[in-house]
Order: sequence, then C-alpha cells, then structure tokens
Amino acid sequence: MSDILNQLAEVLEQRRQADPDSSYVASLHRKGLNKILEKVGEEATETLLAAKDAANGSEKNREAVVAETADLWFHSLVMLSHLGIDHQDVLDELARRFGISGLDEKAARPTDA
Repeated sequence: MSDILNQLAEVLEQRRQADPDSSYVASLHRKGLNKILEKVGEEATETLLAAKDAANGSEKNREAVVAETADLWFHSLVMLSHLGIDHQDVLDELARRFGISGLDEKAARPTDA
C-alpha cells in the first residue's frame, strides 16, 4: 500500500508546481488551505453518507464507499502536502499505535488533542 501512497505523493508534489489552469491539485493549492479543508470535509461527508447507504445496500453501494473513501484519502493527502507534512508521518503514527489498545492509546493522548 505504501508504494501507491509514495507514487501518489510524488505526483501530488509535481502537480503542486503545475499550472492551476490545467491541474486540479495546483488549483487547490492556489485557492489555499481553506478550500482544501472544505474538500476534505465534503469528501468525509460523502463517505459517511455512502457508508450509511452501504450498510444494507447493494454491491453498487459498497463500491460507492470505496470511491468516496478514495476521494477522502486523496484530498487528505493534498492537505498534508499543502501543510508540508509527509504522508509517511501518518503511516509512522499508525505503526506506532499498532498493537496498542485503542482505549489505552486514546487515554495516553494529551488532553488538548
């Protein structure tokens, strides 16, 4: 999985420098963080709605969850790129949490997180 994330991160970085009139990613960066966050929120909402439909839905509904989750991950990667945060940092954090009880991990977080 990290291979595709690495490839996508590379393409996102290239597109960030592209002409905003010909690159969706470049246009998002030009519009700024608020627009990128708006897209992340929009995709999160669409993912939630698709998941709700898929709970008792058809294969098409389940495919919609996959498509919307891909959109959410994509826009999250654009957000990380805009903030200068490497996606590997997120993967490292997930790896750090692996094998730790979710309840224990949450309890160990600082109270302002």
